[in-house]
Amino acid sequence: MAHPFVHVELSTTDLDKAKAFNKSLFDWTLRDEEVAPGFFYTMIGVGEGTGGGMMQAPDTKSAWLPYVHVEDINAATARAKGLGATVCREPTEVMDAGFFSVIMDPTGATLGFWQPKAK
Repeated sequence: MAHPFVHVELSTTDLDKAKAFNKSLFDWTLRDEEVAPGFFYTMIGVGEGTGGGMMQAPDTKSAWLPYVHVEDINAATARAKGLGATVCREPTEVMDAGFFSVIMDPTGATLGFWQPKAK
């Protein structure tokens, strides 16, 4: 597959409640990581398949966001914009892991792009 889904992220208004619910429902492995001083991100281990993460986002509606693997974050984001998408988050570096951006397609659906850093 040329552009598989590689990560699914939950932004939630109540991280503790979301963690308890999803861990109980799916028996996922959850691991908290401090990604910035005082900001924690919960990695979701699902065993086989695409994993993801959860984060506290009190000023938004709780929602899941899928991420698609792209080879060139800047080109993919620009292409989406050229096809009528709104860029919600410009390409942004994530520590030593890679780069992400978020777009809203012309129908209002939100999608993330992910480009891992070369190893």
